[in-house]
Order: sequence, then structure tokens, then C-alpha cells
Amino acid sequence: MQNIGDPDGQLFVVQSSGVVSSALFLTQLLSASGVSSAEPDQTGNTPPARVAGWPWYASDRTPVPYFGATVWEGYLLQTPNQIVRTADTQSAFGVSGSGTAVALIDTGIDPNNTILAPHLVYGYDFTRNTDGGSEMADVTQSTVGVVDGQSATLNQSSEGTVQQSTVGVVDQSGFSAFGHGTMTAGIVHLVAPNASLMPLKAFNASGQGYESDVLRAIYYAVNHRANVINMSFEFTGPSVELANAVTYATNKGLICVGSAGNDGSMAIVYPSGLPNVIDVASTSNSKTPSSFSNYGTPPVWISAPGEAVLTTYPNESYALGWGTSFSAPFVSGTVALMASLSPANAGLLNQAKAADALSHAQPIPALGYGFGVLDTYQAVQSWQSSLPVSVAAPCAILGSC
Repeated sequence: MQNIGDPDGQLFVVQSSGVVSSALFLTQLLSASGVSSAEPDQTGNTPPARVAGWPWYASDRTPVPYFGATVWEGYLLQTPNQIVRTADTQSAFGVSGSGTAVALIDTGIDPNNTILAPHLVYGYDFTRNTDGGSEMADVTQSTVGVVDGQSATLNQSSEGTVQQSTVGVVDQSGFSAFGHGTMTAGIVHLVAPNASLMPLKAFNASGQGYESDVLRAIYYAVNHRANVINMSFEFTGPSVELANAVTYATNKGLICVGSAGNDGSMAIVYPSGLPNVIDVASTSNSKTPSSFSNYGTPPVWISAPGEAVLTTYPNESYALGWGTSFSAPFVSGTVALMASLSPANAGLLNQAKAADALSHAQPIPALGYGFGVLDTYQAVQSWQSSLPVSVAAPCAILGSC
């Protein structure tokens, strides 16, 4: 048996011998002395979406400085970033995510990426039970993505190689999920460039992961003082223990953000379908609903760009992503900006208050996509206005922002 890491130390993963059926094994567990409940260890995934078009900003590879790193200009000027008004927000309120930590439960993060590396804090690989949270151990010939219409190659050290002159197209459809965690981290970093990034690897390069590893990751995030948990994945069915873990995290002050899923229907997936998770749908670069995005309010709370999002990718490169997986980290980064507005009072920000601030969004001409398209400026402004005058004073009165 393996302990999950719950605060009471009463939750364990128990593996059957395979001799009996799963249903019978579950029945036997429930009849055992001292067992109060049991449920299958379901598998989740980083869900697929559909790709369309090649945006202009993917060709803008002019090197420019960005908070201590050198990045492609297209990464900063891309339409999704313009839509959510990141630059305006950073400048007007003097926020960049400093003093906050965003935990990313995903496929891991490339620890050698020079843009992200300075902001990585110690994480964990729950798929191998090793420290770190790197996704580079997953590299094989089957994990390479599509790069300018050609497969990426591997070098002699068995590390995936994506040339600096190319941009990977990642649609999560018939493709391995290698790089997914580095991509979501790159979006959080785009919005909140000084936020710490905590890699919690619960999914492999095929985008598959066990609920038990996700539970362990949630408890790890709480115990290691993350402020936000980004969950760009889905389970198709509800789980009592997943709900319990998320509730424990929110009761400890963490804000949980999840992706709505890419079935293009009014489907509820988990953990985003839980009432204490900010459920994020996807919109296009013209601020209309993405055809692949799940919808329905509730549980969708807000929408954010999720098409042709240019972000970091392993081995010092970039990739374009389509899917609600890439919408959620825009919101997670925004919550980090709110929390960094007054680090000494970051504890005042909880799930309900963050959700309320995020509800100040841009209108969308469709029902079922929450309060509209994410507006980082309005969200941070709303949070600032709710703070005590003494807390808001440095920006509002002294003009230091």
C-alpha cells in the first residue's frame, strides 16, 4: 500500500493481484475491517483539441528581453496575450507574480529551459516517485511533436531536439503529450513572469495519469505552500477523494483552476466541474467560442484564449497549442498577479474572492462560457478595490505602479 499524503494519513493506494475482477476487488476492500470507503483509481488525460491556421506572431522570432530572459517577440505580442491585456496590467499595477507560487499538475517541466528555469521551485515526479518534476525523462522516439510539418529528431543524448528556427504545432490529437507541462508553465510565466513554478508531474508523455498521483500532487502543493494549482487535465467521472483533496486545498487558501475539456459539448469533466474549481473554457483569437471547447454555466466560470497560443517548449524552443489546457494557465497566471498585488496580504485572497475578481471580464456573444473572456486588468483592478485602503494605498495613492 502507498499513502496518498492526505492530512489524516488514512488514504492509501491498494493494488490488486489481477486474479479477481476490479468490481470484486472493490467489494472485498469495502468489506474489510477498518475500510470506510474505496473507489477505483481512475485514469485521466490531457484532452485533445483541433488545430486550425498559422498565426502571424509565430514567425516573429526577434529576440527581446522579458524579466531577465530573452524571448521571441511573438511570444509577447501574440494575439492571446493582447486579448487578456497582460502588458497593460503589469504596467498599471506594478505586478508580475512576485512572492507567489503556481503548482502545475501536468507532464512536468523542462528544467533546462532558460526562460523558465530561474523560476522553478522544487517539485516532484509522482509517476516515478522521484524528486524534481522534470518531463525530460519521458523522451523517446514516440514523444516528438509535429514541427513545421516534419517530425522532430533526437540527439545522441536521447533528448528531444526542436530546432530554434521552428515552432512545434501541438494539438493533442493523435500526438503524445510530451511538452504539455512546459507549455502550460510558459503561459503562466507569460502572464506572471516572476511567479515561482512548481512542477508536479502526475501524467506521462502520453498524457495519461492516475487519480492517486493527482491526489498526491494536490496535497504536495498544499504542504509546499503553493498559492495556485493549475490543472490542465480531465477525468470523465466524479471522485469523492478528488473532491476532498480540492476542498482541503481551498480550505487552506489555495486557488484551484481547471480546464473545461475539449469535447465541444455541454459536458462536465473533473476536477474543473467541482464547485470550488475555477472552470475555464476556450475562446478564439477573435474572442468567440472555440468549436472544441466544452461549455455550460455552471460549471464554466470564465473563458480565455485557447487557440494558437505560442508558448515555451522543451529544448529551448516554442510551440503553438490549441485546447482548454492552454486557456486555464492564463487564469492561473492572473490569480498570481492578484496575489502579488500586496504579498503581505496575499492570504486575504481565497477561491471565492479570486473567482469574483475574475468575473469582471470581457463580454462574449455566446451563452455557457461563464462571465466572458478573461481580462487581467479588470480582474486585478477589482481585487485591488476590495482591499483595505492601507493595502491599496501604495498603488492607488502614491502612484508607485
